[in-house]
Amino acid sequence: MRFEAVLFDCDGVLVDSEPIVNRILRDMLDERGWPLSQAECMRIFVGKAVKDERVRIERETGQPLTEEWLAAFRARRNAALEQQLCIVPGAQSAVHAVHERLDARIACASGADRPKLDLQLRKVGLHGYFDGRIFSGQEMPRSKPHPDVYLAASAALAVAPQRCAVVEDTLTGAAAGLAAGATVFAYVPQGEAEAFHRAGVAAVFSDMALLPALLA
Repeated sequence: MRFEAVLFDCDGVLVDSEPIVNRILRDMLDERGWPLSQAECMRIFVGKAVKDERVRIERETGQPLTEEWLAAFRARRNAALEQQLCIVPGAQSAVHAVHERLDARIACASGADRPKLDLQLRKVGLHGYFDGRIFSGQEMPRSKPHPDVYLAASAALAVAPQRCAVVEDTLTGAAAGLAAGATVFAYVPQGEAEAFHRAGVAAVFSDMALLPALLA
């Protein structure tokens, strides 16, 4: 394999969580007076932490984004994930193959909060592959699209970012990986791939099972 480590995003790359989370978010924003379609909510929030859109949420709802509201959102979100979350097709075999080839030099580097990451990876049976190498952008000085979470992951693995591959599914995450100096592979199972090519990713692919061959 031409890379010394592989850094995986979580939501949309390892687990199919984004439709679930955004449905809860859309419902709760609607309750606060900001009606959005599912497509609009995905466009605004996918790849970002909800609190990073604080200014827009407060402007559109006319209400402060309180810690109590965020806690209620996380509770409803986590309950839905526990019931409905599925693994991304092909992710189990891809992670297993890369983990074996690189002698466990893989990490999960996500913009999500740590309880959500732990819940999701355990739910789909992937936590053991990443145990001790799970990084939350919400624990960093800056979250994606800044490179902090990927720089922290590569440093923990003692691999220069330039020798790391990053697997992402959003332009926000791809920008973070590129800013870190890593080579980014964009998983785009459906939708527009051209924007990722323009952003400078190394490859766009639509089947997670193909990842080990792409990295070889």
